[in-house]
Amino acid sequence: MHLSQNEEHNFSLTKFESMLKTNDILFFDSNEFEVIIYHYLENGKFALAKKAVKLGLEQHPNNTILQLYKVEILIFEDKLKEADTILNNLHDLEPSNEEIYIQKANIFSKRDAHQQAIEMLECALEISADEVEVHALIAMEYMFLEDYENAKLNFMKCLELDNQDYAALYNIIYCFDFLEQQRQAIDYLNMFLDKNPYSEVAWHQVGKQYFDLKDYERALAAFDFAVISDDTFIGAYMEKGKVLEKMKRFTEAIENYHITLKLDDPTAFAYLRIGKCYEKLKQSDLALQYFSKAVNEDPLLDKAWLAITDFHLKKLDYQKSLYYIKKAIAIDEENVLYWKKYATINNRLNFYEEAEKGYKKSLELGNYELETWITRCDLLINLGEYETAINVLYQAMEFYPDTAEIEFRLAGLYFLNNQGERGYFHLKNALELDAEYSIVIEELFPLIFRRNSVKKMIDDYQNK
Repeated sequence: MHLSQNEEHNFSLTKFESMLKTNDILFFDSNEFEVIIYHYLENGKFALAKKAVKLGLEQHPNNTILQLYKVEILIFEDKLKEADTILNNLHDLEPSNEEIYIQKANIFSKRDAHQQAIEMLECALEISADEVEVHALIAMEYMFLEDYENAKLNFMKCLELDNQDYAALYNIIYCFDFLEQQRQAIDYLNMFLDKNPYSEVAWHQVGKQYFDLKDYERALAAFDFAVISDDTFIGAYMEKGKVLEKMKRFTEAIENYHITLKLDDPTAFAYLRIGKCYEKLKQSDLALQYFSKAVNEDPLLDKAWLAITDFHLKKLDYQKSLYYIKKAIAIDEENVLYWKKYATINNRLNFYEEAEKGYKKSLELGNYELETWITRCDLLINLGEYETAINVLYQAMEFYPDTAEIEFRLAGLYFLNNQGERGYFHLKNALELDAEYSIVIEELFPLIFRRNSVKKMIDDYQNK
């Protein structure tokens, strides 16, 4: 009885794993070892692949393919010198073996010698039976060199040789996008579609290019063709929905988002977009229902929590908005957007200590916008924490030097702390930067503003 190829593979694997358990040494022909090693590498079982290579070379020490698998493992382990030695020996024996050049290129790439890697791959290309793979490898080396023009050309060769190579197509578009060549990307995709008119992926990419150019009519037409080419293409329906939203055709957008929910498992993003559409249609109950579905589907989707929070903010229901942003923070306390919103809501509720805490956390998490520094400082002034406010402003100056809003606040704070010399120094700096911002002194430090010396200094600069 003859076994099928899959049955033979499974038999070899079972036999090999049984041998490892019993410590018996069984004989395998070289083809069996190749199958076993390939299986383990493909499934990420690196330790087993390494054992199979070792045993394989003990039984078949001169087998080139097994030696190349050993090279692959050595490269993975960063044992590049040892791998290079084996490759040099193999090259002397089989100078027309393309895999030797590919692995040599891999070593050069690991050493950041990408131009030399390309040279090796070009040697492989001359003798390769799989030009697509080699062009893809060359393209990736050009990507490492940030030479997106040459990367793009090599990915294009991949697509010429295999019009179903959608990985190459996506990479081509990535290169066009990086080079900011949107019109050229559209021209290229249209040329590709002339030969492959039912390529849903190409239509989808054309639509995305038109969407970025805000040409929504053409984008919609492209996504329609993508759907005609494949009526189960979820991405096309999703993009259609986004375009229809931009065109304020919210009911049609909802219909397209609902199609995505029927075609596959529901996504939080689709629920969120449906909620946004209902919000625009003034159907508040439905909007809130879908925002809630979005956070239930994916509690880590910050846009969904912010949508619920903003929904209640627009209705001036600060307590509910605070409740939801607190729930969001409890799930992800490292989300800077949550803390910024938390601070804003507490500020509106006049909970200044909590608001200050929110802005402080926002800064700690990397939200270095000038507004964040300034608002935190103003809250600290309201709370009477002048020294901390001064420290905050000096931190802000590291990101925003020569900023009148910062200098006026420092002037006011130093005057409040009875450090007149420093106060006048920062007031002079502020007035030279922008005298119009003297309103900061008037609003935040009214007693300081009424001082004759301060008023005179401000008037002199404003009347220059």
